[in-house]
Amino acid sequence: MQSLLRWSIENSAPAAGAQGEPTPPATKDLDPEIINMILGRPDAEQMKEDMAVASDPAKDDEVRVEALDHLEMLIEHIDNANDLVKLGLWEPLHGLLIDSASTPEIKRHALWVIGTALQNNPSAQDAYLKLHPLPTLMTFLAPSTDSTLQTRSKAIYTLSGLLKHNAPAVHLLDSPEVDGWTRLRDALQDPEITVRRKAIFLLNTLLLPSTPMPPSSSSALADNLHTPDSQQQPVHDNSHAAYIHDPSRADTSPPTRRALREKGVLAAVVSALTTPVPSGEDGDVVEVDATFEETCVRLLHTYTVLCNEPLPPQEKEALRRWVEEEEKKEGGLEEIRKEHLAERWGLDQAELAQLQEKLQA
Repeated sequence: MQSLLRWSIENSAPAAGAQGEPTPPATKDLDPEIINMILGRPDAEQMKEDMAVASDPAKDDEVRVEALDHLEMLIEHIDNANDLVKLGLWEPLHGLLIDSASTPEIKRHALWVIGTALQNNPSAQDAYLKLHPLPTLMTFLAPSTDSTLQTRSKAIYTLSGLLKHNAPAVHLLDSPEVDGWTRLRDALQDPEITVRRKAIFLLNTLLLPSTPMPPSSSSALADNLHTPDSQQQPVHDNSHAAYIHDPSRADTSPPTRRALREKGVLAAVVSALTTPVPSGEDGDVVEVDATFEETCVRLLHTYTVLCNEPLPPQEKEALRRWVEEEEKKEGGLEEIRKEHLAERWGLDQAELAQLQEKLQA
């Protein structure tokens, strides 16, 4: 060991700057490409490059889609999503939706990127809303050769990101130019059941009140009721400032309740639940979709119990008869039937009792 230590000392490099000893040669600057390989390029640089590739019609669709997929991954980080403004990328991103040279696949992936950027992000919602995107987004909900199942599904994903916790945007659905409530209402009869599921889930999310509604005098809310606080999606930590500044921003329930009453949306929900049209590409799927049915019932519970809104006589009678028929199908004793029915619809028995009480009132 002593010999090894002596050899190490004798052969070690002299201290830099020692008197009479040579100065070690200056190291060359590292190649930027090598630095990028080691540390990775900044996200902002990658985002701009992805957008440039995605916007280039001279490139193959596969290459453009890969660029959008990579961009979508980057803007999952909320800081990157907010950088879309600083980098000037909102305009070209939305432009992909209206560019006649964009194929349905390009549009679908653009919708995906936009929807991800908007999720629980008021800053991104406000930035995107400045482009007046709702008329364009709503056109994707109508089945057509350019609007495939996947595109319509992604359009609702994007609408969800833009509308959730964003009352100013929800109010814009009343505009004749947007005709948003009619489009969402019609989506409940979409040939594809996946689109129906997403549409009814979005409607129920928008309907949830941001503050508890007082119960009616004839019915007390159960202790285990699904309250708005338990069902509302959380707001990202970096985005609370918008809601502290304007708490009413998150309350999408009032305009949604009004639309259900006045725009025929409630009647469409009841019809879609009690007399669902067949689904599938050829309209040959007649089986009831359990997820869609459960969400419809949840929306009606939200409307009648949480929001304490009355049902019109025609819808009330149709629902009452339908619930009675569905309960009979369960068979067995009344208590067992109700237990099975509540489980089937994702309710507890107290919630089912509340809904049935509203139907009998």
